[in-house]
Amino acid sequence: MSVTSSTSSESVYLERDDDIAPVARTVIAKRPVSTAKMPKKIKQKTPQDTIDEFWAKFTTKAPGKATTVIPHNSYVDLAAKHAHQTTGITTQASYDEAAAVCQAKVAKIVKECRRVNQKYRDPHFDLEWDLKWGKRDTLETLYNFRNPLQSKFKPKSVKRVPDIFENPRFYIDGPTASDVRQGRDGDCWLLAALCTLSNKPSLIERCCVARDEQVGVYGFVFHRDGEWISEIIDDKLFLTKPDFEESFLERVLWEDRERVESEEQYRKAYQSGSGSLYFAQCVHPDETWVPLLEKAYAKAHGDFAAIEGGFTGEGIEDLTGGVTSELYTSDILDTEYFWKEELMKVNEEFLFGCSTGMWGIGWGERRGILELHAYSVMRAVEVDGHRLLLLQNPWGKGEWKGPWSDGSKEWTAEWLLKLNHRFGDDGSFWISYKDLLRKYQAFDRTRLFGPEWKVTSLWTTLSVPWTLDYHDTQFAFSLTKSGPVVLVLSQLDDRYYRGLEGQYRFELNFRLHKTGQEDYVVRSINPYCQKRSVNVELKLEAGDYTVLLKINATRDMGLLPIEEVVRNYARERRDKLVAVGMSYDLAHSKGKIIESEEERRARKDVEKRKEQKQKEELKKKLMNIRQRNHYYNVKEQNKRRENKAKAKAKVQLRKYQKAEREKTMRGAKDIEDSEATQDPLQTGRRVQILTPGSTPGPGDSQKDLPLKTSKPSQDTNATMNSVESEKSTPVAPDPGFDTTPVPQTSDASGVPTEWATKLATAAAAPYSVDSSSSGVVSEPQSSTFKGQTTKALEAQTSHTNQDREDRNTKKAAEPPSPETDSEIDSSSDESDISSVADISDRELEYELQYQLEARARPPPPVAAQPTASDEAEKEEEDDDDNDEFLRSPWNAVVTVGLRIYHKVAKEDKDKEMVRLRVVRPNPHVKKTGHENAKDAPREKDNGQGNSHRGSREDSEGEEQGVDMEKGLDVDDSSKDATLIGDHERRKKSIVPNEGLRPPR
Repeated sequence: MSVTSSTSSESVYLERDDDIAPVARTVIAKRPVSTAKMPKKIKQKTPQDTIDEFWAKFTTKAPGKATTVIPHNSYVDLAAKHAHQTTGITTQASYDEAAAVCQAKVAKIVKECRRVNQKYRDPHFDLEWDLKWGKRDTLETLYNFRNPLQSKFKPKSVKRVPDIFENPRFYIDGPTASDVRQGRDGDCWLLAALCTLSNKPSLIERCCVARDEQVGVYGFVFHRDGEWISEIIDDKLFLTKPDFEESFLERVLWEDRERVESEEQYRKAYQSGSGSLYFAQCVHPDETWVPLLEKAYAKAHGDFAAIEGGFTGEGIEDLTGGVTSELYTSDILDTEYFWKEELMKVNEEFLFGCSTGMWGIGWGERRGILELHAYSVMRAVEVDGHRLLLLQNPWGKGEWKGPWSDGSKEWTAEWLLKLNHRFGDDGSFWISYKDLLRKYQAFDRTRLFGPEWKVTSLWTTLSVPWTLDYHDTQFAFSLTKSGPVVLVLSQLDDRYYRGLEGQYRFELNFRLHKTGQEDYVVRSINPYCQKRSVNVELKLEAGDYTVLLKINATRDMGLLPIEEVVRNYARERRDKLVAVGMSYDLAHSKGKIIESEEERRARKDVEKRKEQKQKEELKKKLMNIRQRNHYYNVKEQNKRRENKAKAKAKVQLRKYQKAEREKTMRGAKDIEDSEATQDPLQTGRRVQILTPGSTPGPGDSQKDLPLKTSKPSQDTNATMNSVESEKSTPVAPDPGFDTTPVPQTSDASGVPTEWATKLATAAAAPYSVDSSSSGVVSEPQSSTFKGQTTKALEAQTSHTNQDREDRNTKKAAEPPSPETDSEIDSSSDESDISSVADISDRELEYELQYQLEARARPPPPVAAQPTASDEAEKEEEDDDDNDEFLRSPWNAVVTVGLRIYHKVAKEDKDKEMVRLRVVRPNPHVKKTGHENAKDAPREKDNGQGNSHRGSREDSEGEEQGVDMEKGLDVDDSSKDATLIGDHERRKKSIVPNEGLRPPR
């Protein structure tokens, strides 16, 4: 029968010689056999365990944030050192320092340009290079969303100010609100702020502190993150129409007829005057301050796209250094007080702006009032019982069409003179106070600071938990003199590093406590729109205060984290990433935490204890391994010695048997000869071989065996008769000189089994292992008498058994070792385990270093087939990978700063009135039961503006009730469940007396 197989089919065919039809046989081993996947065993968990496991995955165990984008940024440490200076400075001195720096920069650039006879070209914000090469770094920001839309900015050309304006002048009759006209950028909020500033003399002039229009360089100062900064720009501006040589459609339309100097006429028509600018403009065709200030502000924040969208109050803060508060029309308690004490002080102590569409859902217009738009409050007057306000639309057009609007019936010639108003669609219009409260939903009120105000500020970085509560990290300050104070809690302005702000958004709140009082003094009001800062203005007495922080974080998973944005733009837009990344790094350097001396000592102690614990665990592990290996070595060595002794005894036994057979034969012959000559009943001799109780030593030969001649015993005749009758193997006495007749049972070699067993035991028993002599086998002295040998052997055996019992008893009392107890036979001899040498400190150091290096090395590839447990672990890992909370856990980290503005008298300007510091828990000290987020503990200043909480062990139970109450606001119903004490005590916790102090 022949067999033919087909490789292209799943069957083979059997062909028989008798032409039987082929029979199909399935091939089973075509591919590896796959067993059915066992269903994963689901471990039942309690609901609480499930929730706990979820929260364990939800929040990262190692919170942190990327604080440097630029690799090896050496400027961060310098900026951090500058930011941690907490010495108070007057607001005027702070501005003067920035202005002086800016003026020095402009002077240096002017000198440099005149030396080489060239106009200034800004290498960091070059509009022409950016447009011609299509880089768009000055127009577009870094996008942190996955599918960014194409930028709507499409300027066509770039020219310098002298090439655009016939007779350019920075100011014409001073900066006024009527000069401002919005361009194609969505920065109406900024232009509304400019309009508001124009009402107070010299405010706008403070922004541009130095310029050289011939060289084309301008220097501006802006207020950012609590301090003044300087910004330098050149005089290049974007235009709406392309150059004549680069245009196509415009040129075709322009040259539809013959023109004299067509190119020059084209430039005058399309590329001259304020109307040709792409972004903000001045109403006067030759005035330039608005577009240049807008450009400087855009450069300070990265690009023109970064200044789209905002709030008028934030713009006023950036231009004046003031502090803005949100006021909502529906929240005004006393409209009479708001009119007399606040709106009537516009342009004096406060600046006001108003806006519509606060929630971002309005559209269109209501009687000329545009939705989602910001306006400036220019004036507030009360004349003849009428309360009127003058508002300005930054667009320069679009006005209110209700009462007191241009052309309304309320206007008469007398009223036009009283209010000095002229009709015209210029964006400026009057409105009554009643209509103002009806049409506008929110107000931006900015407090201005004069030379009599000083400011002290400090920044820190903290992790924001998912649960909303007051944070462990706090600010504390001491006020040496009573007076007006403005507290401002702010976060970094992420507008100037757009694209790198991350996925989290933060809302700030704080509460002010005075030391020695249970209840808080005041708390901030959470703003709806302006999330950059919150503030409170009040009058404080001298004393010590604590500022508790409550920060709410929200996460937008649609935004890309910082690391992905860096990865996306590291190659394509290197220059842009470097510029924005530098701003990001320097901004976050303000909150860099400097380790105090006590924290350093605590960290060293923790590291030392951790290292010591690792050494102890490693030493224990290594000793267990060493003892186990030593045990197995000794056991193996003993086994080899035992085998060697058995083999040696067997050889000696064979020699002995051979010698005995020969002697027996000679003895039988001698007896026969003796019987032939003498009477066996009268006389007889027997040869008796005396052997010690042990097998002869390795060096003994057969001739050395002692022989002794003695009189025949009573059993001589029986023995001789047995020998002669049975004709068997000669008698060999046992190790104990027992003269019992030898049994006839023997093994295959002809040796009696009982003899072989006794001889092997006797050969092995006297030999002992001496661990100190590295395995040298010692021999006992041979005894020549049966009684002595037997007693010595019994004594030795008894001693050995007693030692073994003592060791077993001692071992049973010791704790079991997981590395050895499961593998070592407890009945074995462990006498040599104690001889293992201890592990030295140097060995531990080497082993630790080796383990660290081993962890750093990548694991070798595993070629073995996965087991069922491996597959189960892989499934768990896959489940973890699919878990969105484990892949991207909650990790909100924010940098916040506290600024304290305080009004000082002239004689106190040189005194340090405020001492500000950060109070944060020591991360290396374990918290006690009372050291929680609600504490107001004692602090220790580290001399760098940071302080940490001291030990609370000496005040166990102190202020426990107060600590618990400090974590909840009075209008939080949960507070009732935490109040401690009787009715009066609980009542005082809410409305305390001035002199009440915490219980002791």
